[in-house]
Amino acid sequence: MPAFRSWFFVVAILLSGGVHAGGGPFEIDHRIHYDNSGIWKRTNQNVLMYGTITAVFGGALAFGDNDQLGDTFWRSVDAMAVTGLSAEAMKYTFQRKRPSQTDDPNDFFAGSHAQSFPSGEVAAISAAVTPFIVTYGRDHPAVYALALLPVYDAVARVKTRGHWQSDVLVGAALGTGIGLWAAHRDSPLIVSWLPGGFKVGFIHRFK
Repeated sequence: MPAFRSWFFVVAILLSGGVHAGGGPFEIDHRIHYDNSGIWKRTNQNVLMYGTITAVFGGALAFGDNDQLGDTFWRSVDAMAVTGLSAEAMKYTFQRKRPSQTDDPNDFFAGSHAQSFPSGEVAAISAAVTPFIVTYGRDHPAVYALALLPVYDAVARVKTRGHWQSDVLVGAALGTGIGLWAAHRDSPLIVSWLPGGFKVGFIHRFK
């Protein structure tokens, strides 16, 4: 899909700072100038992360699975849940130190306190927006602008030394891949496990 290939290209350019020798799995990881000000502030990253969670879960509960919009919200719920579990498993497997903890991007298997790889936030936001882009992007190209949310978060996490460049790229790939899986399932997964009231949604229930 051209939009997703462009997404990764933009992120790679923004994070690499041009051609730069580095370390890590892709030989691109290096500390950049620390910046926790303006739009890159950690508080703004938190607003985006928790806002995404609230919007996705709130939309799923509000609309249920009775129409395309509600169905897409529930696919985003699936994608975020599976992505969250996958990212946590990878963090405990690879145990990589964050750039705030070390200047060595090859410092893996450093203990359970080291949880840099991959970026769970970038993965979650990528997972959240992907079903909407898949469902609505072709007919409503403006929806592709949602890809700017994980792009912003990826750059911000590197600038505030929460993650290395490869952390956010792998997080984006993980979230996007699982988002594509959720978008192309025959039906949303989690809503099928819940009581029927969740399938109806609060908006339809009180009409």
